[in-house]
Amino acid sequence: MTTTIQHDTIAAIATATGGGVGMIRLSGCLSLSIAKALTQSSQNITPRYAYYRDFYDENGEIIDSGLLLYFPNPASFTGEDVIELHAHGGAVVLQMLLSRCLALGARPAEAGEFSKRAFLNGKIDLTQAESIADLIAATSTKAVRMATRSLKGAFSHQIHALVQDLIDLRMLIEASLDFPEEEIDFLQDTNALERLQDLQNRVRQVLDSAGQGVVLRDGLNVVLLGAPNVGKSSLLNALAGEEVAIVTDIAGTTRDTIREQIVMDGVPIHLVDTAGLRKTDDIVEQKGIERSREAVNHADIAFILTDGTGINPQTQELLDRLPENIHQIEVVNKIDLREENPRIVHDHIRDTVYISAKTGAGLNLLKKLVLRQAGWQGENDDLFLARTRHVHALRLAQEELFQAASCTEFLDLFAEHLRLAQNALNQITGEFTPDDLLGEIFSRFCIGK
Repeated sequence: MTTTIQHDTIAAIATATGGGVGMIRLSGCLSLSIAKALTQSSQNITPRYAYYRDFYDENGEIIDSGLLLYFPNPASFTGEDVIELHAHGGAVVLQMLLSRCLALGARPAEAGEFSKRAFLNGKIDLTQAESIADLIAATSTKAVRMATRSLKGAFSHQIHALVQDLIDLRMLIEASLDFPEEEIDFLQDTNALERLQDLQNRVRQVLDSAGQGVVLRDGLNVVLLGAPNVGKSSLLNALAGEEVAIVTDIAGTTRDTIREQIVMDGVPIHLVDTAGLRKTDDIVEQKGIERSREAVNHADIAFILTDGTGINPQTQELLDRLPENIHQIEVVNKIDLREENPRIVHDHIRDTVYISAKTGAGLNLLKKLVLRQAGWQGENDDLFLARTRHVHALRLAQEELFQAASCTEFLDLFAEHLRLAQNALNQITGEFTPDDLLGEIFSRFCIGK
């Protein structure tokens, strides 16, 4: 990727305030001169050497004392001159230092602008840039490991290998278009169809890994539905491992949605306990039931809780309107009262799990079923964190390769579908990405990253 020269210098607080140590980061051509003015020093600054310096305001008074580090271009994170100021982590101190840097010629960095400059200057590709944000936002140890794997290039290497093989195949096909007088069975003699089949298989494998990566990054939204007093709040508490929701024998105790996040086998699970679905004249409870219906629209999986007496009409009415993409699991609770054993029963409508939220019997069966329905197969060395846009691009590439295989008798169309497949894959790493998409991606980063 061609280096993009930025003519302005950006600055931002790069750490959370309130800690023992905070950091101001600068990137751009004025970084070194700003650092010298801030420290009132004209001495040369050795790259990658930590200097202990006083930091001065415009009146020559000391704001704070700390460490100064200099990373010259192009061997820096952004590919530009970078300065790091390590000071005490108080909010006022860091804001004073940042204001002084701005007064000396820098401007406030936009969200994700340091990572964006690293991407534009060819220091990292787009998947690696996204993995920085994913690493910061990771909510489990597995998510951290996979974000680190992506940052180190595991995902990028697979995409680059696919793109290179696509380029090689395109070169063969397009070369044949330049010499139509050659009377040979071109596709057979060059093993083009076998190479296309190999590309299709590898794209499918990467797509499977990316799908699991999306689950690990975004987690699953699980909503608990059912009549009052079937044990929704008890199940929420049992899965969360603490008393998150109030549990009583009084019907209608839960009158609003209660949200809790847990981790199952490293996968974030966003649990939503809802108000019991029933006919009621209580205005507050009616509002809670309305919110229950709204929560279903954002769910990946719906737990339909019963106590062994079946699904009540209000719950069934909601189930009849569920989108097809929402997985349903019927959870029959209170088996301890009936002296039943925990088990899973499969049928063509939905899986049913028999549990006791009170004793914990069957909870492991329920957890395994949730992960299985989500497509989670467990961590392995081929997994990496992924985003919905990655899955979309891979599916687009997969479709173009399928179209290429269906028109092998027309080499010009064959070559065009290969080109479109390559463009789709290049969107993942950012080698062929619209500017508006870049703006959308980096706007979700933290300031200073």
